[in-house]
Amino acid sequence: MSSLTPFVSRSLFDDFFRDVNPGYFIKPLHGDPLPTQIRVDVKENPAEFVVEAEIPGAGKENIQVNIDGNVVSIRAQINQIDSETKDDKLLRSERYYGEVSRSFQLPVDIDEAASKARYDNGVLTLTLQKKQKQAGQRMLIE
Repeated sequence: MSSLTPFVSRSLFDDFFRDVNPGYFIKPLHGDPLPTQIRVDVKENPAEFVVEAEIPGAGKENIQVNIDGNVVSIRAQINQIDSETKDDKLLRSERYYGEVSRSFQLPVDIDEAASKARYDNGVLTLTLQKKQKQAGQRMLIE
């Protein structure tokens, strides 16, 4: 077994299994594995929230955004398929399929009709308009 060295982003079990049978656990030949969580940045200005969500590998048509009051939910299906040509001899094929989702709550309700979404280079940008209070609307005190 390998000598015990300081922890460098791998565990004792990784070293053990690498030493026992180094060819058994095969790492992917390409790309990154599926993201396990959608990473978001949320910015606020007086009229709106701007959310930037990283969703690499998802097609625009495979992303869903739902708004329910002040709760925003993002769901994406990711399909990463290796390409091959007719002259290639397929030795190994790795395909990634999966779904990631994320929900978070904002401090005020969102006006769905006035909000916009854009997806470019793996980043989903949501411009979420704050819902304005209507004149004469009373606030309940509990």
